[in-house]
Amino acid sequence: MEHEHGHHEHEHCHNHEHCHEHEHCHEHGHHEHHGHHHHSHAIEKLSTIYIVAVVLNLAFVVVEAVAGFVGNSLGLLSDAGHNLSDVFSLLLAMVALKLASSHATKRFTYGRRKASVLISLLNAIILLVAVGGIIVESIDKFFHPAAVDGTLIVWTATVGIVINGVTAWVLSRQNQHDINTRGAFLHMLADTLVSVGVVVSGVVIKYTGWTVVDPIIGLVIAVVILVSTWELLSESLRMSTDAVPEGYDVDDINLRLSALEGVQGVHHLHIWAISTTETALTCHIVIADAGLLDEVTDRAKELLDSIGIHHSTLELETHSSHCHEHECC
Repeated sequence: MEHEHGHHEHEHCHNHEHCHEHEHCHEHGHHEHHGHHHHSHAIEKLSTIYIVAVVLNLAFVVVEAVAGFVGNSLGLLSDAGHNLSDVFSLLLAMVALKLASSHATKRFTYGRRKASVLISLLNAIILLVAVGGIIVESIDKFFHPAAVDGTLIVWTATVGIVINGVTAWVLSRQNQHDINTRGAFLHMLADTLVSVGVVVSGVVIKYTGWTVVDPIIGLVIAVVILVSTWELLSESLRMSTDAVPEGYDVDDINLRLSALEGVQGVHHLHIWAISTTETALTCHIVIADAGLLDEVTDRAKELLDSIGIHHSTLELETHSSHCHEHECC
């Protein structure tokens, strides 16, 4: 079975009976157009969010680095370097977004959209490395406790909470649409939690002298990030191996297609991710009468469009031809 190689192509019902009758089932343009219009709008919106996030976080890196030099704080300088890596992750997510909307070529018939999945995998690995760094630093502080002191450090961390928190909040409103956006959200959430940890531990240590609170908060933050990152990593791995994307149930979709009027059965159903934002489906649909080709195709496309699958290749066949091909009659 051939996959879809373009945005507005027609799909044919390939079986012996239909070939003799020269009948075709066409994918009507309004379903595909609606899906791509919605997808393009979502990408444009996300691109704007990423640009704003990169500018804000890059500005904070500069402020934090300057504060680190002025306050002679190695901690702030280290955190500025960490935040710079998060800017890099945001830029990676932007690249992935562009790749996810790349056009088809003769060599890459789905464009370079699959590369966006590989970038999500890379971002998950970067997050795991960051978590490892937090754990190592926290363990080191257990053996070499040091008070988080200085008004400058606390105030700078507070600014970090605001900038990273706002960025994470904005990304959280979009992360259900794209795994790379979820990765960027987790990066920003991690930075927000780290900044909260710096402020909380600084205040607690200042009034109680309990230096042990700093590494404890660090380890708690690392565990929270690790749990979320593990889900991101596992989903990225699944998508890169063409597993069914999160949120889609093959049995449920099979049942819903089978329940359409005129449909007698569905088989050879495959669902996979074209990119981090688009899902494709191919299947064979057995229909009662060849005269129902266009009607069933329209209904099936409408159903798939309603659940977010805008790239589908449907092969319709009559019960008699299906039985002949599978020797079931």
